[in-house]
Amino acid sequence: MQKRAPVKRRKENFAERTMTRIWEEQPADHNPYVATSCRCHGYDLLDLMAERSYVDVLYLLFRGELPTEDQAALLKALMIGMINPGPRHPATRAAMNAGIGKTDPVHILPIALTVMGGGHAGAGDVEAAMRFLRGHLNSDPAQVAADLLQQESVDQGGNGQCAPPGFGARFGDIDSMAQRIADQLLALPGSGPGLRWGCRFAQALADHRSGWLNAGVAAAVLVDLGFRPRDGAGLFQLLAAPGLLAHGLEQANKPITAMPHVDDAHYVIEDR
Repeated sequence: MQKRAPVKRRKENFAERTMTRIWEEQPADHNPYVATSCRCHGYDLLDLMAERSYVDVLYLLFRGELPTEDQAALLKALMIGMINPGPRHPATRAAMNAGIGKTDPVHILPIALTVMGGGHAGAGDVEAAMRFLRGHLNSDPAQVAADLLQQESVDQGGNGQCAPPGFGARFGDIDSMAQRIADQLLALPGSGPGLRWGCRFAQALADHRSGWLNAGVAAAVLVDLGFRPRDGAGLFQLLAAPGLLAHGLEQANKPITAMPHVDDAHYVIEDR
């Protein structure tokens, strides 16, 4: 049996308490665990409720400042565009299966978001897509596409496919809705270099049946709004959550017979 290494004392100096710049709570005089007022980055929560939109406060929560009108309009449009991945997305299917299977409704969204955290067409691509976009903003998108296509052709035996993070094909073709969403976002005053570069890059991929994916569109907008790459995956899950939950709850109110049953002829049992 392998001997375990001896346990060494940690020499780091740990903080005495957890600190946050995001939220401040004023404790009640009679009970320090009960808050009498809350501030988000210095703004009183009740004032925000009265004077600001959900989009404004979401931006404030992550960025530490309120958005401009153009920034708020861009984020609002992105939130609407990404509100539902659609019934063909694996995360939506997971939500629907959980719902029809009579899973406790409290678990439907966590199940779906776990699947939404995957790579291709999921939140797992967003951070990498943000880094890809930020790292190439000063490069010619057509040349970047040509270089990637050439490298991909060599690596994959000449199939001509190109799939950098946030771009690629959906069901073997260009995702036309992702392209249309990107074009509409690009027309807004708040759009910036991330969306502009991404649209030119997607255009360079079009002849190879590749282009924008939703993860890439979201990544470009988040870059233009100043979010950090590490924020991307969680925000993308947040944007998709309403649609995932809605699909799951829709099926939860139906009998299990509302979904097709796969007959025995379509099951493959492998001998081991």
